[in-house]
Amino acid sequence: MDGKMKKKFSAGDYLKFIVPSIIGILLFMVPFKYEGETTIVVALLASKLTGAIADILPTILLILVTFTGVMTVIYKLFKPSFIEKNEFFKGVFNVNTFWTLTRVVGVVLCFLVYFKVGPEWIWGEDTGGLILNDLMLTLFSMFIFAGFLLPFLTDFGLLEFIGALFTPIMRPVFGLPGRSSIDCIASWVGDGTIGVALTNKQYEEGYYTAKEASVISTAFSAVSITFCLVILSQVGLAPLFGKYYLTVILSGIVAAIILPKIPPLSKKPDTYYTGEKRDIGENAPEGFTNAQWGTYLAVKKAEESGSVKNLVINGTHTVLDMWMGVMPVIMAFGTIALIVAETTPLFKWLGVPFIPILKLFRIPYAVEASQTMIVGFADMFLPSVIGASIPSEMTRFVIAAVSVTQLVYLSEVGAVILGSKIPINFKDLFIIFLERTLITLPIISLVAHIIF
Repeated sequence: MDGKMKKKFSAGDYLKFIVPSIIGILLFMVPFKYEGETTIVVALLASKLTGAIADILPTILLILVTFTGVMTVIYKLFKPSFIEKNEFFKGVFNVNTFWTLTRVVGVVLCFLVYFKVGPEWIWGEDTGGLILNDLMLTLFSMFIFAGFLLPFLTDFGLLEFIGALFTPIMRPVFGLPGRSSIDCIASWVGDGTIGVALTNKQYEEGYYTAKEASVISTAFSAVSITFCLVILSQVGLAPLFGKYYLTVILSGIVAAIILPKIPPLSKKPDTYYTGEKRDIGENAPEGFTNAQWGTYLAVKKAEESGSVKNLVINGTHTVLDMWMGVMPVIMAFGTIALIVAETTPLFKWLGVPFIPILKLFRIPYAVEASQTMIVGFADMFLPSVIGASIPSEMTRFVIAAVSVTQLVYLSEVGAVILGSKIPINFKDLFIIFLERTLITLPIISLVAHIIF
């Protein structure tokens, strides 16, 4: 078997795995400096596109969100045959009542914000305006490039190769397939939403169980290096980036080990979206090293990968799916969360239980810092905005690190998860958010005491 398997491939077969995979790594995983900013190719392309069409983008988004909402309602009421017969559109518009209502709310808010109708707290620059005219512009472009370029990471054997290499670590430590390590790296250097998009795609194709997809999207779709820099600059501690990022990684790994072992993640079923497992055999058979077996799986996958035409069709489907599935959800949840954060004392009240915890860890300005502990659920940037005026560097460090390790905030990653096929609901998301906060806060506080 050994000899037969190794003789099978030509140099061209190996190149079909190696060349696209290197392109994928360069696009999604290699940070570089551009005009003084650290970025990756996909993020740079997205920002260039956003900049080029920024004037018309809010109008495009209004049309997109409205089209999705209207078609969802039409399908719900009339089930027209042109949607029934099209598997892709049926998949997009056939959602339950909760998601139908969410999309309708998204449409209403989109109109109010776009035309600046109604009270300013709905469409202002810190609430709906921030979502429609800022966040969604970036995501619109990011989804285009992620949709068409993600296949370089997923379809030519890189996941199979890395999966076989990392299975000995990922399985025993996190209970996950080795290939999930790629989701993690893509998130870290790229963007959390890329990680969720990648996880959702793998889940829909039957590579992950419901439990694995839930764990990966809430514990591994980490915050990008770029955004961490933005957060740290906001609290005036940019020179501490190295120590800060190591703290984030350390506390994130501890959370990723603990979270899958407690509810709600431990209660998720080990079932497949497709009903059956796409077994990629990441465990190396006898006579093979992990690297040899990974190479065999990778070249085999690259051989099977589709034509350029298929890549374009699948890419278009992925982009449309992310646009129509996720954009209305972000508009609805993101705007409502920011309105609550900006106009009510709710997050302040929810932060009160953290006062004694922060005092226990001897964090200065515990009362002021407590307000930032829950507000991150609405948007990851809010804690550092609120915490930036606190005089203590140690406290600002803790706030900046906790806000990033909380991960599942509603205005972006959380909404993307809720809009995906991954089986996590709003209640799960909030519980996971609290668990992540309670697990990472002690570790971050300890490191803060060592640094300061």
